[in-house]
Amino acid sequence: MQESNYLGTERPGKLLRQFAIPCIFSLIISCLYNIVDQIFVGNGVGYLGNAATGVIFPITVIGWGASLLFGDGAAASLSVSLGRNETKNIHRSVGNSVLGSFLSGVVIIVICYLFGDSLLLLIGATDANLALAHDYGFIIYAMMPLALVQNTLASIIRADGSPRYAMGAMLVGAVLNIIGDPVAIFVLDLGIKGAAYATIIGQFVSFLICVAYLRKSKSFRLSLASFWPDFTQLKRVMALGTSSFLTQLSIVIITVINNILLVSYGAQSVYGEDIPLAAFVVIMKLFQIVLNIAIGIAAGAQPIVGYNYGAGNYDRVKTLLKLILKWTAIVCVICTVFFEAIPLVFIRMFGADGELYTQFAVQCLRIYLALILFTCLQKVCAIFLQSIGHAKTAAPLSVLRDLFLIIFSLILPRKVGVTGIFWAAPTADLIAIGITAAVMVRLWKQLGTQETPSGEADAPILQPSKPGIILTISREHGSAGKRIGQMVAEKMGVPCYYKEMIALAAKESGLSKGFISSIDSDENAVMKELYLSTNVIQQAITAQDQAIKQIASMGACVIIGRAADYVLRNHKNVVRVFIYAPEEYRINKVMEMYGDTREEGKRSIARSDSARSAYYKSISGRAWGDPHEYDLCVNSSIGIDATANLICDYFNGM
Repeated sequence: MQESNYLGTERPGKLLRQFAIPCIFSLIISCLYNIVDQIFVGNGVGYLGNAATGVIFPITVIGWGASLLFGDGAAASLSVSLGRNETKNIHRSVGNSVLGSFLSGVVIIVICYLFGDSLLLLIGATDANLALAHDYGFIIYAMMPLALVQNTLASIIRADGSPRYAMGAMLVGAVLNIIGDPVAIFVLDLGIKGAAYATIIGQFVSFLICVAYLRKSKSFRLSLASFWPDFTQLKRVMALGTSSFLTQLSIVIITVINNILLVSYGAQSVYGEDIPLAAFVVIMKLFQIVLNIAIGIAAGAQPIVGYNYGAGNYDRVKTLLKLILKWTAIVCVICTVFFEAIPLVFIRMFGADGELYTQFAVQCLRIYLALILFTCLQKVCAIFLQSIGHAKTAAPLSVLRDLFLIIFSLILPRKVGVTGIFWAAPTADLIAIGITAAVMVRLWKQLGTQETPSGEADAPILQPSKPGIILTISREHGSAGKRIGQMVAEKMGVPCYYKEMIALAAKESGLSKGFISSIDSDENAVMKELYLSTNVIQQAITAQDQAIKQIASMGACVIIGRAADYVLRNHKNVVRVFIYAPEEYRINKVMEMYGDTREEGKRSIARSDSARSAYYKSISGRAWGDPHEYDLCVNSSIGIDATANLICDYFNGM
């Protein structure tokens, strides 16, 4: 409650600095390994060495994505569990995430060693850089399982309330890599192998530091039982981490396609196969630094934006959006000026190996990074939309630029040769930012018409009740389950709760009643899993669960909907009822209650039931409507009164 008030009252600029700066540093540190390798390899081995590390890059990104799938998923799951005060299974969630990450690394090792150089040739290696890619990659692969576990643990450690420890572990590894690269490459004369050894040594030390944290973790304790496969926990974790994984997957697809195209069209030019590939690798490292800063600003702002949107503080949401865009624009404009004015300085950082290479790299750096401002603003807007729970809009926007980039990378080289691959970036940026701007302008106008709620936190009336049974009712849309629940409560002489728990959750969390009420509505049926995994939605779900538990503590009552049967699964004296009916009966009921046509009623039932099922599955990992999950299932087509009497008779017979 204190943190929520803080997010809703502290100056937005101060909040953004506090949340965004650590996030930016963490992202920059995480990409230092590869960038530092590029700098020393370029200066010590040459541009062929940079091309070789670029060939291995997609494989490392796949590993990184797998670690985020389990790490970010476990972190979100841990945060939600702590918010609901459900700590019993946290250790299983963490243990299974670590196991999943480790096994992903093992799979990568098996595939990479099994297919060997054939895989490298498939993803862009050339005859000239194949041996270097082999030497570098076959060392990097060996640490993959532990490197993935380290990154997964870093996410978990941050969620456990120790972000500085996680950042420190990553920083130590990065520093060791920075020190180890020149020693191994130049002093020990190990060449590109030295860069690989420096990298895995840094990763291994970071891994040890993260593992050491597990002895003093705040919210869980691991044992051998924690690592026993629990597919319910894994499924939940992976659902929450899917967004992070898909982001990394898009990077892999783009990199592999560009590698292949650069080699193919480069061979038809005066630059040959390797110069375009090496230049692209260097340019992408510079691109990655700027993009990570922008993403750090937006990702750091997520909890602030999400809370204020959920609370209905739309003026603060608009202020935060302006600050995010302003900070991003300032960073990108400064970087663009440097890239366009002194590109040779940046190219030489990574080694200037010959006039032909330098000429091509300088030209293409200016082209590819010309509109990086638009790239970053577009990505930042997608993250902002996810922050406010608009996942069905955020998801396509997050990959929009990448999709156009692939399309134009395939088209433009046919017209202008190998440089067309680099011209694809600003072309894609122009189209993507245009579409994104249209979406954001529309959102801005909607925020302008929404009223900031006043007096919405009026205290709901909780009615003290006698000790006894708590009845939870889940129901299909159109089965008249809400009315039946109210009738049962009247007959049993106990309170009935429906909207009251939403009001209570709003009061305790600071979120608006309308926002909490909408989290399982059918308007969000598209991309439901992604929507339900967003931070602000999970915050609303947690607040609602706490309200349900508070209601249950008052004594006997009837609670309708909101997955109360699962929320109270460990509560004594709970009877779980599911009310269903044939489709035809429900269609007629919906037509009667809402004035829908037959087709409208049919679509309404499908959307509503789908949304309720997704909501239930998201928070429980179980199937909504599965008769094994309930104590009593009743077909309400026998009549509303008859159904209510049947439920009461069931109670009286207990």
